[in-house]
Amino acid sequence: MLGIVLDWLKGVPKEYVVMIVAALPIAELRGSIPLALSLGMSPAKALWLSIIGNMSFVIPALFLLEPVSNYLSRFTIFKRFFDWQFARTRKKAQAIQKYEALALIFFVAIPLPMTGAWTGVFAASLFKVRFRWALCAIFTGVLIAGCIVLILSTLGVSSWKAMRG
Repeated sequence: MLGIVLDWLKGVPKEYVVMIVAALPIAELRGSIPLALSLGMSPAKALWLSIIGNMSFVIPALFLLEPVSNYLSRFTIFKRFFDWQFARTRKKAQAIQKYEALALIFFVAIPLPMTGAWTGVFAASLFKVRFRWALCAIFTGVLIAGCIVLILSTLGVSSWKAMRG
């Protein structure tokens, strides 16, 4: 799927491609940082463009997720999607209900599939975390995840170059 998106973005400046990939729920910065590094960007530029892209949807999503999901849930196909997404988030985010923003930071910061800013927005909405706490927690988690992914990606690129000679 990411390959299809990258094909659509041919001819778009690489900085915008990185930010768009970072904003996608399928990739987020876990995909955009390695992409940026493979496009020859410096690690610092890769990190900041990825954070900007990953955070670009968070404020509108925090405001709009609940009213939009309530409205769209009147239609069967959307109701199934939102029920599935909220159930999946509920399973993965039990600690958020108890520890709110602190747990949300760690939930977003873990660079694994099905965690990240998108799922963090769903968890914040589901557990009614206040906007400013949710925004700060998601940003902090994205920053931590970005640093982890950058370190792992940089180590991977260095190892790969060393193996090639």
